[in-house]
Amino acid sequence: MRLREIREDRQLSQRQLAEILNVKQNTYSQYETEKRQIPVAMLITLANYYNVSVDYLLCLTDIDEKYPPM
Repeated sequence: MRLREIREDRQLSQRQLAEILNVKQNTYSQYETEKRQIPVAMLITLANYYNVSVDYLLCLTDIDEKYPPM
């Protein structure tokens, strides 16, 4: 997953993202390191927050736009 990469690119802390998701910082850290599975609803929240697709967060595509132009 690209959670850490995109968070660092946007100069955000784990604590800030944990607050957005309403989880503890330790829980968010476990999502980033894939020690804990992130719920789909939280993936959608993060994709919307970052304005990217869930596929991009999950490394299923390298296109970082939410909806690429046609």
